[in-house]
Amino acid sequence: MSEIVDIAIQTVKTSKMSFCRFITGNDAGTTGSHQAGFYIPKCAAKLLFGKECSRGNNQEKWVKIKWQNDIETDSRFIYYGQGTRNEYRITRFGRGFEFLMDKYVGSLLVISEQEDDYYQAFVLESDDDIETFLSYFNLSTEQTNQLINVPQLQSEDERMQLAIAAAIDNLQVFPQTEEMAKIAQGIFNKIYKITDAHVCESPDFILFDWRNVESNLFFALEDKLYRDVYSKPFANCNELMDFANSVLNRRKSRAGKSLEHHLSAIFTANSLVFEEQAITENNKKPDFLFPNSECYHNFEFPADDLTILGAKTTCKDRWRQVINEADRVDVKYLCTLQPSISRAQLKEMEDYHVKLVVPQSLVNSYPEEYRDKISNIKSFIAIVKEKQSHIPQHYLMQ
Repeated sequence: MSEIVDIAIQTVKTSKMSFCRFITGNDAGTTGSHQAGFYIPKCAAKLLFGKECSRGNNQEKWVKIKWQNDIETDSRFIYYGQGTRNEYRITRFGRGFEFLMDKYVGSLLVISEQEDDYYQAFVLESDDDIETFLSYFNLSTEQTNQLINVPQLQSEDERMQLAIAAAIDNLQVFPQTEEMAKIAQGIFNKIYKITDAHVCESPDFILFDWRNVESNLFFALEDKLYRDVYSKPFANCNELMDFANSVLNRRKSRAGKSLEHHLSAIFTANSLVFEEQAITENNKKPDFLFPNSECYHNFEFPADDLTILGAKTTCKDRWRQVINEADRVDVKYLCTLQPSISRAQLKEMEDYHVKLVVPQSLVNSYPEEYRDKISNIKSFIAIVKEKQSHIPQHYLMQ
């Protein structure tokens, strides 16, 4: 974890209001958009102008922004409300402003209001910094692009709140990450009457639904189990730091395994044959191996019928981990929830035969020329199903 993420966390904690989102090619203007500058969604208009602006007129506000706790820019908040446009952006950063370069696509932008016309902003680049920040505020990647610290449970309907409350009432300790994921799936499936057929039809959307419920469930359980601890003073700073670190590490551990657990449930619902953490060469353990390690180590089994999939919530740095996880498989698949990364990284992935699997709602955040090379979860499942349809049955026995 770098020093800058710690400063960003402390800044958000002491600010009037904060917002975060992943930087996209649209921000940098590399997608051919008509206006470079950081796009801000309507839900965060209050951060810029104190309220949502009215259609029919443009509106602007000049502010000073301190970036990375270092350089300052005189920048402009602008609302485009004339004609067909209805969007908010932050523009005017001065010559040589680096954070709108393509290499920062996929980084996490954090903006905090300190005073009416003074803001602090951070760009978190590494996977570890991004995950540390999101874990600290108990956000998943799909819960970005919004104001931070908005109580998560207020957006859930009453049935969901009651179901989460009932679930944590029976828990006296944190369950294993796999069990936490299953509880969240059960809550969502029961309320919305989700069957395996629904999971097969809409895996890209079910994945996000399950993860959002799990995040809210974890947050509620954490509050219950730690309430007595943080309601009392700590004896010293070391005791406080030990507690804080244990909380953050548990959040990161849960978030890191969540994607794998929910993908596993989706693959099971789709009747795919797979093995998790199977051992390949040099004790490497890909997240998912289709169909199984027995087939992988049987050199009479066709390599073309083997598939591996890595699961990384963010992948700016960690995508390279999948390259050497299975020597017999030429093309490696990598599932991520990160909205876009830079063209340079996408080209490097292509050179190393790594293919991305991204939930459908995130595909359009990637550069247009790469979108047809990206699989959504449903199409990835179809690829594996087609392979397994002609594999002799005795290979698929679990």
